[in-house]
Amino acid sequence: MSLQQTIYLDNNATTPLDKRVLNAMLPYFTHSYANASSAHLAGLNINEAVQEAAWQVANLIGATPEEIIFTSGATESINLAIKGLVNQNKKHIVTVSTEHKAVLDTCQFMESIGFELTYLPATFDGILDLQLLNDSITNQTLVVIVMMVNNEIGVIQDIDAIAEIVHSKNSLFMCDATQAVGKMAVDVQKSGIDLLSLSAHKFYGPKGVGALYLSAQAKIKLAPQIHGGGQQRKLRSGTLNIPGIIGLGKVCEIAQEEMKTDQERIKNLRDQLEKSLLQIEGSFVNGNTTNRIYNTSNICFPGVNSESLILALQNISVSNGSSCSAVTSEPSHVLKALGLSDENALNSIRFSLGKFTTEEEILVVIKRICDLVGQLRS
Repeated sequence: MSLQQTIYLDNNATTPLDKRVLNAMLPYFTHSYANASSAHLAGLNINEAVQEAAWQVANLIGATPEEIIFTSGATESINLAIKGLVNQNKKHIVTVSTEHKAVLDTCQFMESIGFELTYLPATFDGILDLQLLNDSITNQTLVVIVMMVNNEIGVIQDIDAIAEIVHSKNSLFMCDATQAVGKMAVDVQKSGIDLLSLSAHKFYGPKGVGALYLSAQAKIKLAPQIHGGGQQRKLRSGTLNIPGIIGLGKVCEIAQEEMKTDQERIKNLRDQLEKSLLQIEGSFVNGNTTNRIYNTSNICFPGVNSESLILALQNISVSNGSSCSAVTSEPSHVLKALGLSDENALNSIRFSLGKFTTEEEILVVIKRICDLVGQLRS
């Protein structure tokens, strides 16, 4: 493999578009271009395709098409879900310090307009303390927000148990499932999730499209944040991104069929990578290694600045934190919440594999990192 060939191990940031998804989208850029809200035959045909996509999304997460709202991505879904609850009588929100910035920044906004926020600390391995959660919910708690899979360390929370606690206190449960949907089984009904956000580009779909799942209870409490033509049952106005929606539907259909096969192969490659890199003196994995998504490994290499390592890797794409925060040199808020020092947080690299990752690439990465860590330490 030549130095010019890019090896991409940053799939938690975004994924390449599956060619089958692109092929499904292409007609909707050209001859199938009508507005889905138009009453003529061409518009009705487009609307039918949108309903099919809604069914494909719903089918993947155990919902019904009527419970799906299409958005521009998980960040918009999160904003709609949280800000949309602003008119309720309860004014307390509980979340976790290791959530994605899309949740934390939206919660800070809610705090600025009079809501009380509780930010639960993470344990050393990133798993939420359920007793602490239970004790933090009051009769004024409107919603509890916990992500299913952490984007930086891959830790999976016990969503079913969390939902049971939340509902026993008569609160809503919101789950950011951006890193879970399309990679692992998700069932909103079985798990008791009231609001769920997802984004197509995290599992081989197009950028700029996502969805928000709303249970019946959540839907009646949600106020729209974008007003206009009243599309999508008046909860999210605006002309629909038809090619994006078709792409999201198609990638959900593909994930439904191929997820289990991909999971086993990718996990084997991740474990091979991790086992080899942990042979480097002093290296260790950040976060729980049992309850973790199969494609992610976050490893600290003490004494090696992650930015220097990433630059030295050249054609190998990895990250040192959330892609949304990669432009800063600040230590990851997730790793800091686990108790890491600033130095160790800044010495950590996230490897996130995908379905197009090959064993040949993994072997190249292992050798390059082992060599570079030695050079940078010396």
